[in-house]
Amino acid sequence: MSTPVTLRQLRHDVWATERLIARCRALTAEQLELTSPGTYGSIRGTLAHIVSADEGYLVRLLGAKLHEPPFRQAQLDTATLDDLATHLGHVKGGVERLFAAGEVDGDRLIGDTPIRLPDQPRAEMNAWVPLTQFVHHGSDHRAQVNAILTANGLEPLDLQVWPWAMELGATRQAKA
Repeated sequence: MSTPVTLRQLRHDVWATERLIARCRALTAEQLELTSPGTYGSIRGTLAHIVSADEGYLVRLLGAKLHEPPFRQAQLDTATLDDLATHLGHVKGGVERLFAAGEVDGDRLIGDTPIRLPDQPRAEMNAWVPLTQFVHHGSDHRAQVNAILTANGLEPLDLQVWPWAMELGATRQAKA
């Protein structure tokens, strides 16, 4: 059975966030709070935002919470890298559950999310919207974290698809 391309995209997204969290474990508490103009916020805050948003996209797509309690916006300011790694594990499992039956119908209409707060408006959308946003959002913010690292003289990571594909053996030097 062929692996859906969208599943591969989401797996890359999780892989890249895992790698970035692992890279950031070598930083001091002060370095985790570094930021740079034009970025979302601190390194730690941006990582928390990525993971929280990924959970939100999956909850909407699956129509069920990934775990209790869900990762909420209010927790972003206090989340540790260990917290983020734990929540990213929930994201990883949610991605696999989403595609357990094969490709996701991008035109499927998704109703309200089970983690909507009472004061938030209800929304519905086609499944392709949060699927596409999942990939774009993570790439955008991981690039911002790399920009913060670079601006502060710290080594960034290559989180493109190429190193992941090489790690998986999906791209390699051809034999003559």
